[in-house]
Amino acid sequence: MTVGPIALKRRHVLGDLYNRCDRSETIPVYLEEKTEEAIGHVDESMGVFMDAFLFHLPEDVCKKLSTSYYQFAFNYDHSGETVRGVKRIKLNHILLITRTTGLPRRSGNKHAPAEVVAEAVELVK
Repeated sequence: MTVGPIALKRRHVLGDLYNRCDRSETIPVYLEEKTEEAIGHVDESMGVFMDAFLFHLPEDVCKKLSTSYYQFAFNYDHSGETVRGVKRIKLNHILLITRTTGLPRRSGNKHAPAEVVAEAVELVK
């Protein structure tokens, strides 16, 4: 199985949890639900100053991940530490969840797919 790493900003992956999340050596990644074997892992081997997660996943999953095909879900524990009144967390694993709906279309897109145009023509007739 070919594994192609992909780097994503921590802020993009973690969203609202970004300021609360402690750094980890390696975090297992699962597809849809936690199973016996992880499909890959995430690490921060690019260094603290890069502020990015490096996903080590199969090539097909990396391609889908790069096109926002997946949403992220997290399992975490509170680390017991509090910084400025905010409880810190430590990630146990990351789940990649397939998006149920497509990404919203941009309103400025003037070019509709040919199928949509053909259906519109049929409705007018």
